Amino acid sequence: MKIMRVEKTLVSTNRIDAFGHRPLLVVQDKPGGPRSVAVDAIGCVPGDWVLCVGSSAAREAAGAKDFPSDLTIVGIIDHWDAGDKG
Repeated sequence: MKIMRVEKTLVSTNRIDAFGHRPLLVVQDKPGGPRSVAVDAIGCVPGDWVLCVGSSAAREAAGAKDFPSDLTIVGIIDHWDAGDKG
């Protein structure tokens, strides 16, 4: 699992049918770091710190083994101090 922060919603009007109506969100693991796209399986908003899973766990969390995702949000963190080194 990865701790990431939701940056914004990604609007994609052309998608394969398997994606259905699941939201896609832009996430980052650190400010200024590389961006990734994650399937939102739980209902997040920009600014939320979230738990993300990848690989086959991402497909399962999104709904099915054949779901086309390699990153899925599975939890919203209630409290997270990104500056905490411990």
